[in-house]
Amino acid sequence: MDRPSAPMRPRPRAGVEAGETSLTLLECVRRHEGDAWRRLLDLYSPLLRHWCRRWGVRPEDVEDVTQDVFQAVATGLDGFRRDRERDSFRGWLHGVARYKVLTHFRRVGSRGPGGTDFYEKTLLLPAPDQPDDEERAIVGDLYRDALETARSEFEERTWHAFWRSAVEGHPPAAVAQELGVSPAAVRQSKSRVLRRLKDLLGEPPRSVDAGPAA
Repeated sequence: MDRPSAPMRPRPRAGVEAGETSLTLLECVRRHEGDAWRRLLDLYSPLLRHWCRRWGVRPEDVEDVTQDVFQAVATGLDGFRRDRERDSFRGWLHGVARYKVLTHFRRVGSRGPGGTDFYEKTLLLPAPDQPDDEERAIVGDLYRDALETARSEFEERTWHAFWRSAVEGHPPAAVAQELGVSPAAVRQSKSRVLRRLKDLLGEPPRSVDAGPAA
């Protein structure tokens, strides 16, 4: 779904190293910056389609429900806030999706095994704490995409300190000795990159998979 926006212009390179303000993806969407809306669609469409299938939406209806969710996101994103540490865009999106899927089943009536009552009872249950294997794979792709984006925004030493400590799990002291910096500098590099990943995703990454961004 294409969102009406201001005239397209090149996306500015985020000045993370230079100390400039780097806008989060969600802030860029709110401000109609460049192709931010398209990027949001590309990032989260696979996850939305997976949730729809998991909740029993018929294959021929998945795209329509996905579009309904993004329409709700476009009109309601200003209401999303991370007031608590555990708040995340993905969690908020999950709630919007559940509501839209429930609305879909109410609209189409009793089609499908179990009828509308079955789907309402299923969707009104608390969301499971653990995603299934397919969702974990999709989220892994989200993280890797964010890694590739963030990689170009940091100097080599900063990125290497982050990668060696956060992804490969080496102690900050060992990474510091390797790079000729202090352990505090390694921890700062790790924190800065993780903060940028949180900006790009709308949430803190729970894990980072060593992929092509190394």
